[in-house]
Amino acid sequence: MNKLKEHRHFVIYKPYGYLSQFVNNQTKRTNKKLLGELYNFPENTMAIGRLDETSEGLLFLTTDGKTSEFIRSAKIEKEYYAQVDGKITSEAIEKLKSGVEIHIEGKKYNTKPCKAHALNKPPLLPERPKKIRDERHGPTSWVSITLREGKFRQVRKMTAVVGFPTLRLVRVRIGNVSIKNLKPGEVIEVNSF
Repeated sequence: MNKLKEHRHFVIYKPYGYLSQFVNNQTKRTNKKLLGELYNFPENTMAIGRLDETSEGLLFLTTDGKTSEFIRSAKIEKEYYAQVDGKITSEAIEKLKSGVEIHIEGKKYNTKPCKAHALNKPPLLPERPKKIRDERHGPTSWVSITLREGKFRQVRKMTAVVGFPTLRLVRVRIGNVSIKNLKPGEVIEVNSF
């Protein structure tokens, strides 16, 4: 009797500058870095959710579509640290928590209420290979935003609409799994998430 094929699961720290995909669908830009360059993933591996090219942090990969669907659902929290332009105000934090109007594919969308708070000090994260900017351009601050949804560039759109554009975005937690001591580009195979 044939044993059912075991699904495989991976936790990675997606580095800045990589696309959350394995095949380059952008024919104009053939020099983009893809996840497959980080590890010898099995065939049919897919990213669970995405982080855009300039975002970093925790990303799950799996060969199991059902696992992917569950983790992308509203049942699982995703926490992000965003370094924003300026010193974020308590009013802006309250707006983020309540939900704000953003645009998705040209249509208005009201984000669902979420958890948000300012971080008192910058989080301990690896240096980003491309410098963001220096203090001559004004102050920055960090905010934690925890969502149960994941629209295209949602956190960036949310911080911009409250007046504090995102300069750096790092996903630090999905459900109970945090980025902990992972280094950019590091891949760990796990039994489950």
